[in-house]
Amino acid sequence: MTVHLHWFLPTGGDGRTLVDRHAYTDGGITRTGQLSGVRAPDIDYLTQIAKAAEQVGFEAVLTPTGTWCEDAWLTTVALAQHTERLKFLVAFRPGVLSPVLAAQMASTYQRITRGRLLLNVVTGGDATEQKRFGDHLGHDHRYARTDEFLSVVRGVWSGRPFDFQGEHYQVEGGLTALPPDPLPQVFFGGSSPAAGPVAARHTDVYLTWGEPPAQVKQKIDWIRSLAEREGRTVRFGIRLHTISRDSAAEAWATANRLLDDLDADTVAAAQAALGKSESVGQQRMLALHGGSRDKLEIHPNLWAGVGLVRGGAGTALVGSHAEVATLIEEYHALGVEHFVLSGYPHLEEAYWFGEGVIPELRARGLLASRDGGAAAADAPLLVASGR
Repeated sequence: MTVHLHWFLPTGGDGRTLVDRHAYTDGGITRTGQLSGVRAPDIDYLTQIAKAAEQVGFEAVLTPTGTWCEDAWLTTVALAQHTERLKFLVAFRPGVLSPVLAAQMASTYQRITRGRLLLNVVTGGDATEQKRFGDHLGHDHRYARTDEFLSVVRGVWSGRPFDFQGEHYQVEGGLTALPPDPLPQVFFGGSSPAAGPVAARHTDVYLTWGEPPAQVKQKIDWIRSLAEREGRTVRFGIRLHTISRDSAAEAWATANRLLDDLDADTVAAAQAALGKSESVGQQRMLALHGGSRDKLEIHPNLWAGVGLVRGGAGTALVGSHAEVATLIEEYHALGVEHFVLSGYPHLEEAYWFGEGVIPELRARGLLASRDGGAAAADAPLLVASGR
């Protein structure tokens, strides 16, 4: 079992700071635009990131979904015209899209990109965000709808008329006249009791945010046991940031610099806003640091500083290239195959990881070689220049 490496497309903006283009206030999130070192997510910049990720050896890039992001479908299909091999892990919310239409879009996308689509199903853990898109279902009902949604999508992909009668969807003769080839892998995450059965029944890759290895193992054991009851096998992935440098001291200095923009009021406002999330996974992220800077290294080379102000994935792999590779190896030993990574800024950090950690992983036999074969530990390493 080799490692699959994926990068991230910052379609909500990028920069040299953890404080993004949105500021936390008592009323929620509002645009600020006052920070220095912030990069707009225009197509030219996103193309640079996509090309860098492809050049250094990432398999795919994850594109987020939400109020502050460019549309993931439109952005990535445009970027596909500027890349050759790179796949796109497109995030979308079932609650705002018909499952038959989603199946058709995925099929068209596969033909346009010659099979470079992966799907990241985001059920949604923020009620306020969901309501912006006209979705007023409660947390557990959203997961029940996702369950039905994926049943319809997979049924429609059969290429034959498909009927479905559920609480949330009623489909008569649903059809994708030209099913996608290959079928896109479905990535999915969720830490609540409502999420587990959905993952077990439908997903190819279950994604968790970057908790310490012991907690990740508990999640893997949980989902694996549920999948076994369904007669299925689920693979596993993890979503992390990364700060990798030639020495551990350089990496930790970079991590500490990211905290320079975070005054106490900024952290407190962010924690208050994130604390309102219905997402169990988000609450688990917040519990890793409790809003305090005092103990941010929560496991050797695993740093929770990102989660002081950022929602979603709140931890980073921090250290020398060898140390980061070792922590990846630790997760891999638990059964994690897919690593979806990011860093600030995304262009530069892709190069740091690609030129530093990827050779380490190949030398350890954890990463397939460019031609698809396993890399021998003592094989000479040729790494293309890139982020």
